[in-house]
Amino acid sequence: MAAPKVIAALGSSYAAGPGIEPVEDSDAMRSARNYAHLCAARLGARLVDLTVSGATTETILRCPQTTMRGARFAPQIDGLPADANLVTVTAGGNDLRFVGSVLAAAWRTHDPGGVMATMLEEMLGATGIPDPTDAEVEQVADGLAGIVAEARRRAPRGRVIIVDYLAPLGADTRPGVDVPFAAEELTALLRVQSALRDANERAAKRSGAELLAASVLSEGHELGGAAQDPWVFGFIPEVERTGASFHPNLAGMTAIAGALAELLA
Repeated sequence: MAAPKVIAALGSSYAAGPGIEPVEDSDAMRSARNYAHLCAARLGARLVDLTVSGATTETILRCPQTTMRGARFAPQIDGLPADANLVTVTAGGNDLRFVGSVLAAAWRTHDPGGVMATMLEEMLGATGIPDPTDAEVEQVADGLAGIVAEARRRAPRGRVIIVDYLAPLGADTRPGVDVPFAAEELTALLRVQSALRDANERAAKRSGAELLAASVLSEGHELGGAAQDPWVFGFIPEVERTGASFHPNLAGMTAIAGALAELLA
């Protein structure tokens, strides 16, 4: 199969790349060195990067998104070019409140009752760590499958690949050492992480889309992982940079870009 000439990227912060310089769009917290940019450069393709940190399957597919900074973005799918011959999709983590819950748990330990911990809990609309039900996992899978279907409709010659989330946490992650929170919170967050991986797998099967399982690719590269080379940032307690905590770093984005390029070869 010929290498794609036009790549469109849809997704949330795990695709956008907060914390990785240089910044392409500060309102979207989008890096110019996220996996879509790195892959497009490697393949010599034109990139339309529509990713926005904080996006959900709903804001990608049908609802405008207003960010914490007050910026407003149209549904990402509206910007999808008809001539795209590759569309990547990374979403679902915010639907299940995964990354926000990891960050909130870190701040609850770092500064209990502080401004950031309180703000994150208010933003998440709940206290504590969610325990996703099968119905909630199904809802995320349906949302992802809906994005795939609409992407195919709008870019009929496009190859759609779901790229799931790098795993920030793993079996070797040590509470209080690699992450600031306690063992009980780590166990609960690992369940949410597993549910997110499950939702992406279900969506790929349901939609017939290809799945690049970054969650599998990153095994050993979690915080505290055996490779001792984490592909995500650890907890960043500086308020102005904390949004990058537990998100892919440049090594992680480079690994995904390489795996994506190999899949397309």
